[in-house]
Amino acid sequence: MPDSAQRNPARRITEAATALRQAEQPLRILGLLAWPIEVRERFLAAGGRKMPTIEYPQVDTRAVDDALATARPLIEQSGPAGEWLERTADRLAVASRMLNHLGQPAFYDASHTLYGAPAEALPDSADSPLQLARRLRRIIDQLNHLDLGAPPDATATADDVAHKMQAAVVKFFGDEAPLVEIVDSLSANATAGADRIRIRAGAHFTDRDVDQLIHHEAGIHVSTALNGRAQTELPILASSHPGTTRTQEGLAVFSEFITGCMDVDRLSRLADRVLAIQMAVDGADFLEVYRYFLDQGATEKAAYEQTRRVFRGGVLTGGAPFTKDVVYLDGLLRVHDFLRSLIAAGRADVLQLLFCGKLSLADIPVLCELAEMGLLKAPKFLPSWASDRRFLVSYLAYSGFLGRVRMGKVHERYAEVLRSSPTVRFRSSN
Repeated sequence: MPDSAQRNPARRITEAATALRQAEQPLRILGLLAWPIEVRERFLAAGGRKMPTIEYPQVDTRAVDDALATARPLIEQSGPAGEWLERTADRLAVASRMLNHLGQPAFYDASHTLYGAPAEALPDSADSPLQLARRLRRIIDQLNHLDLGAPPDATATADDVAHKMQAAVVKFFGDEAPLVEIVDSLSANATAGADRIRIRAGAHFTDRDVDQLIHHEAGIHVSTALNGRAQTELPILASSHPGTTRTQEGLAVFSEFITGCMDVDRLSRLADRVLAIQMAVDGADFLEVYRYFLDQGATEKAAYEQTRRVFRGGVLTGGAPFTKDVVYLDGLLRVHDFLRSLIAAGRADVLQLLFCGKLSLADIPVLCELAEMGLLKAPKFLPSWASDRRFLVSYLAYSGFLGRVRMGKVHERYAEVLRSSPTVRFRSSN
């Protein structure tokens, strides 16, 4: 006779989702990939001419593997959630393998499986992240001569950002606001979870960087972390695992756009990271990629940090980088197209689902079913652009309309008009 759990599919799903959450918790990928600040100081003091030396900690992922072994039989009996949970388990297994090969070529093989590679064609598309990055880079290069009115230097310090970030999260999250702290070693300028937002000491930011971080880290990453933590029936939604990275980062970059704090420098960084990863895949070493960022106009410190993102966890002599940063542009496009499809289909009800926790767009169909079963709670925290949907819906409706309009001849005519028109230069009124 079947036991009570078998008679109750919801309970089996919760048990499997809980087991996967336990498997994910020991995986702290970005924390293990962080480089000590002393490495940067030595590198810059040597004029950027000497290869950095990195020693990674020994990683024991047996707890992850044991938890996955416990989860697999539960997943097999989890009914409609089985495919989603199995996909998640497979991602966690690859992440476990990746962390057991820090600084080795096999690290790249696992990274490739989790995040893709620059030259690899994207699902449902003939394009690759490399093609997208090159296309964006060409457009940006045509804008380099423009004075956009931005402040010339990154003058905001980590302390400045921490102060503004703390005020923003307290206002938005209230008693559940995460602590904002400044740390010496971090895998990025800032990282965010349910309890803490960390900002890298010594980093400097422009005015737009500060706003981008608030909307990106707090508005998306903290919101989805707190909302995921509240999903007691589906605890895996609190996990920021590699299977969710593309959608989470795409949603976070989209939030920078929809709130009006995106700028050309940010787009440049996203494109250049993809190009730099491809350089490393092709065999460029740390010094060659560092010089590439210098040639793109980055300061020495910024060039180092961008290069570090490419090589963290991988092989500094080339051929085996960390490929996480290829997901940002593709994730942005996918989230944008998904949101536009929601509006075109009259399914704005699905919008809130994106914020219920850490999830992938591929998870949406099963999560709709699980919501119907009563296993999914509505998100408590939504960024302002998603809670007041008036502008979002009008923008997406117009975007969808524009995407269906064919105006090739009009574009050609405007292009010809602009080619034959001199550059606008206003005379001084003095």
